[in-house]
Amino acid sequence: MKINTKEDIINYFQSGYKKSLLIGVENEKFLLEKDTSKRANYEQIKNILNYLKKFGWEEILEDKNIIGLNKDGQSITLEPGNQIELAGALCNNIHEVCSESYNFQKQLDEACKKFNLKTLSIGYDPTTDIADVPNNPKKRYKVMTREMPKNGELSLEMMYQTCGTQINLDYTSEQDFIKKFKVISYLTPLTIALFSNSAIKKSKPTGFLSYRSKVWQNTSRGGLPKVFLENMDFEKYADFSLDFKLLFLHDNNEYISPIGKSFRDLMEEGKANYENFQLHLSTIFTEVRLKKYIELRSIDACEWDCHCAGPAFFIGLLYGNLNETFEIIKNWNKEDILKAYTTSYKDGLKTIINNKDLLFWSKELLNISKRGLENRSFVTTKNNDERIYLKNIENILSKNLTKAEQVLADLQK
Repeated sequence: MKINTKEDIINYFQSGYKKSLLIGVENEKFLLEKDTSKRANYEQIKNILNYLKKFGWEEILEDKNIIGLNKDGQSITLEPGNQIELAGALCNNIHEVCSESYNFQKQLDEACKKFNLKTLSIGYDPTTDIADVPNNPKKRYKVMTREMPKNGELSLEMMYQTCGTQINLDYTSEQDFIKKFKVISYLTPLTIALFSNSAIKKSKPTGFLSYRSKVWQNTSRGGLPKVFLENMDFEKYADFSLDFKLLFLHDNNEYISPIGKSFRDLMEEGKANYENFQLHLSTIFTEVRLKKYIELRSIDACEWDCHCAGPAFFIGLLYGNLNETFEIIKNWNKEDILKAYTTSYKDGLKTIINNKDLLFWSKELLNISKRGLENRSFVTTKNNDERIYLKNIENILSKNLTKAEQVLADLQK
């Protein structure tokens, strides 16, 4: 179906309105050889994917190559350097999100044990040189590997060396979207600092707490555009996406790069449709992103002790207590946010916004999140609500010690 006007795109975003707010979480992790800690190659990855089929997963093929699995609204996909990602099903609460991740990890651990591999959940590969990272035959990655470095010097490191957690959030109306998008954008520096977990590269400290964020800020098509700090509505995002250059188009089972063209050019040529628009949206690598839901994309991957903390924190803020959260950030200065964005990956919770450091704001927002999760009242049979998943953040803030800082402290012992 063709896209003929900007109004078609606005209508597309409006079609994302939800009556019930659900949660989708995507987690990436590295697979390594158990004995050597070398990154798993594609043949080893194929063994893992084929083994996982015993749990009811069905294969996703590109030509004759297995590139992923799906089951019950969940999908397992491969990133360019064979990082493995679980894109979860739509869940009602964090208990379901965490259970889903636990079940997948249990299956993955069994498969890894069978093939002498192990998993590592961290924001940046701490040991492997990028020249030694294996790839896989997914066609879109060949185009990305060729094109991405042209406009971002660390683009290949983003593709092959990083892992993150993404939270997908619903909106009920355009006004609801505007508030949530603004909150997520304004809190991006805090998100980077609080969940920093990538201080090491080639077994040495990088000088940054979230080197992953440093990489993403020097990646083609990424960043935190200044327009995101305004009251972003559907028309503004439609214009933003229309004028964003195309990375590739999918045609006859191949990915073709239309150099220099924007989606607006494609629309004016009468070649725009919803299939290539959805593909285009997925190649905008900004810290926050809109599809028919909002994507929060600035959290470093981490191990099980903090795996559910980020999703719980933001669900408390954005679903449980949006208005109170919005009151906190609404008068923050945009230039403060942009400056903090470029320093929070190094200065962490010491970063200043609105004359207070991010340690202060994190504590304030943690309390708001707690009240939000309590208001949601999703309780287990053991009488635990979603606040139970905030313990990791409580520990970070009580000790003023992020995951990255703990890793650096352990190195010095």
